[in-house]
Amino acid sequence: MTQALSPELDAKLAATLALLQTIAAEHSPAVFANSLGAEDMVITDLIARHNIDIGIFSLDTGRLPAETYTLLQETGTRYPSFPIKVYFPRAESVEAYVAEHGINGFYDSIDNRKACCRIRKLEPLARALAGKTAWVTGLRREQSTTRTDMQAQEWDAGNNLTKFNPLIEWTEKDVWAYIKAFEVPYNALHDRHYPSIGCAPCTRAIAVGEDIRAGRWWWENPDSKECGLHAKVSGLTRPTNT
Repeated sequence: MTQALSPELDAKLAATLALLQTIAAEHSPAVFANSLGAEDMVITDLIARHNIDIGIFSLDTGRLPAETYTLLQETGTRYPSFPIKVYFPRAESVEAYVAEHGINGFYDSIDNRKACCRIRKLEPLARALAGKTAWVTGLRREQSTTRTDMQAQEWDAGNNLTKFNPLIEWTEKDVWAYIKAFEVPYNALHDRHYPSIGCAPCTRAIAVGEDIRAGRWWWENPDSKECGLHAKVSGLTRPTNT
């Protein structure tokens, strides 16, 4: 570590680390969905630094920025004991979508955009989560209006397993303080005013003062800015049979 963390961040870090260790001990097999954003690089570093038994995977949509692929390669070099398993969309599904809507048909309507996300993200996610007991994300409550009521632990009814958001209470300042303190690799686009990075055609840089997710699907209303990976079909606890 090159610099000290604040007492407040130290406390959040201790709680996050404890939660990750509990997930590994009590919810195995668990996996972490690494989108290669800043938050996810923090969790990757924690898992690797503390040798926590949580697998790591990433979704390659086929439309990611070059900088994201560069980071994926760098991450593999930095953390060789925790390789990232990469899942891709079904080629036949992508081909059918492009044949019907065009290569950039997601700009034409929200329905088209969500259909593209289903093919490139949701279906590969389902394969990544198959047979798992829990999954971990880098979601933070302050990221979006669609995430303000998310909790550190939820029952994900859509995927039928427990979902953990260990950084839910972290601020953007916390994330970058950790990255700098531990010299964690991150996407070069973050230095070019891309605080939130997804597929290249659906992500742009933001202006000073804009919401941090303003660059994601910027042509849509903020209330619709989710791809479906974190759709609110979850609850705080596993449902009972009563």
